[in-house]
Amino acid sequence: MTTPTTAPQTPTPEALPRAIFWIAVAFSSFQVYTAAFSPMSSQVIRAIHVGFVLLMVFTLYPDFLGKRRPMLGWLLGIVGFVFSFYHWIYESDLTARAGELTNMDTVIGVVLITLVFEATRRMMGWALPIICSIFLLYGLFGEYIPGLFGHRGYGVDQIISTLGFGVEGIYGTPTYVSSTYIFLFILFGSFLEQAGMIMLFSDFAMGTVGHSKGGPAKVSVISSGLMGTINGSGVANVVTTGQFTIPLMKRFGYSPSFAGGVEATSSMGGQIMPPVMGAVAFIMAETINVPYVAVVKAAIIPAILYFTTAFITVHLEAGRKNLHGLPKEDCPNPWTAVRKRWYLLIPLIGLVVLLFSGYTPLFSGTVGLGLTVILIFGAAAISGVGQMGLRYLFWILLGIACTGFIQFGVIVFFGLITLLAVILLLMQGQRNVLLLAIDAMAEGARHALPVAVACALVGVIIGIINLTGVATLFGGQVIALGEDNLFIALFLTMITCLVLGMGIPTIPNYIITSSLAAPILLQLGVPLIVSHMFVFYFGIMADLTPPVALAAFAAAPIARETGLRISVQALRVAAAGFVVPYMAVYSPALMLQGDGGMLDTVYVVGKALLAISLWAAGGTGYLFKPMNAFERVFVIVAAALLVLSSPLSDQVGLGLTGVFVVWHFLRARQLRGAAA
Repeated sequence: MTTPTTAPQTPTPEALPRAIFWIAVAFSSFQVYTAAFSPMSSQVIRAIHVGFVLLMVFTLYPDFLGKRRPMLGWLLGIVGFVFSFYHWIYESDLTARAGELTNMDTVIGVVLITLVFEATRRMMGWALPIICSIFLLYGLFGEYIPGLFGHRGYGVDQIISTLGFGVEGIYGTPTYVSSTYIFLFILFGSFLEQAGMIMLFSDFAMGTVGHSKGGPAKVSVISSGLMGTINGSGVANVVTTGQFTIPLMKRFGYSPSFAGGVEATSSMGGQIMPPVMGAVAFIMAETINVPYVAVVKAAIIPAILYFTTAFITVHLEAGRKNLHGLPKEDCPNPWTAVRKRWYLLIPLIGLVVLLFSGYTPLFSGTVGLGLTVILIFGAAAISGVGQMGLRYLFWILLGIACTGFIQFGVIVFFGLITLLAVILLLMQGQRNVLLLAIDAMAEGARHALPVAVACALVGVIIGIINLTGVATLFGGQVIALGEDNLFIALFLTMITCLVLGMGIPTIPNYIITSSLAAPILLQLGVPLIVSHMFVFYFGIMADLTPPVALAAFAAAPIARETGLRISVQALRVAAAGFVVPYMAVYSPALMLQGDGGMLDTVYVVGKALLAISLWAAGGTGYLFKPMNAFERVFVIVAAALLVLSSPLSDQVGLGLTGVFVVWHFLRARQLRGAAA
């Protein structure tokens, strides 16, 4: 067995200030400890989680009223952090008088809610706080609205009790998921990135497709898809893999806007790429009360189709522009890259095995993180005591997997092995490896901030919706429009997702839209998990849709192009992907739902592949040769017919497809013969 080695890496160029760095390390340590041992109640963990988030956000983003005010930032952050302990110190009293607030309760609740609004504004801009403020105002003054949407009226104390205490406001389900699953999986991805997983994925993608037609763009699609297996953040994916793939695409003939569009499209797909999907997947599992693995199973085929869409589009674009790949001798051997860094895959494989064996995401993430620390960062220490030490560790870990140790025993074992590794590293003078591990903890905490602060604030929306019942009223109006036409209801849901996505991230977008639209789709006969995946999918597409596309703007400084132009190209690359959610609704077998068997799934997947290929060809204007306007419209119509789930539309769509492909192929060959 080859001894893994980890090359030491320096901290990131945008290093955290020293004080905030150690706060971030403490934040990660708190989350790992509470995930492993659950020493306090869920309510307290959520409150302290939000307290850490407020402390880090206010100290990292000290600007206020156009000026940097670091002292004010520290003051607000410390107040938010200290006030979060109120839920721990007075936990029993708060439980005993639930719903009846004292004067101190009211002050604490108002201050924390206000700080969550301000922290979100500082980190994410005005859009989400404004939307949440509208819901808050509706809860306070909705009784004065005439007509259907007026409510009976709620006192200020009821609003504060709902939003600042209990499990329906800023400490609701999104914060619960953020403080458990999401943080652990972000930390898991941070450790793997620091250990060199990006290099493994890049070398593998470069070696497999780098030399093919349009190879650099295909490298972007594959490497971003692989990064999506460990990193559920589209923007983080853009700024990591994009640093390498976007300049490479530009160098080999792709325009800056198209290169940025390909990277943005591929990176956003990471949110639906199992096993580590975006934060929304964990929130979805809790919201609809299904195991996380059920969401993973439903997402597998749509995720593959999403990346297939991007891959086909860049291949056709390369054919249209006659773009070639890298010289084969300049591409690394993919299997050599795997042989050198195979050990990086062990935590990912272990995570998948645990998830599909029925363990919770919390336990699976904890064990995956433990495997990462032991097998990667402990490798340098173990190598100091020889090959035999690593062999013994391997067999011990294999024994754990085979004998099924109790969860507590596994965690204690990982803790002891990690402690041993730290001692060995210190004895050998390898402080750089320890610094790398600590840096990964700090970066994990920093990467978790956008998710955590959005999860806290969006609890305002959930709390007001549950308190007033406005979702039921809204749903009734939409059902009245779409009760005789499922397509209209789906289209309205899609538009809602895309419009909301212009100003808010995927998490609040999903929570708002699913709260309003998913019950409607369920009443119209759409399976529960399919309706939520439909909303999730278009929440992702919203980050690619002009005029405001977060992933595109993240790619803009790397591509040296405007975010708007990149978003237009991203929409073009992902255009075929817009049909996948509709196909899943009309044919739930695409998400492994419904009563159909494997043959139904195979048929639907084959039809979907054909539809997205036709859509990509129509959008690109190239198949075997350049296509004119009539040909492009023809193939898009054929693709649209394949989306509908009826025998007649399938037969007509397949017939039109067959006629076009044969005619277009013969025409292309005739033109090539004439040119020769």
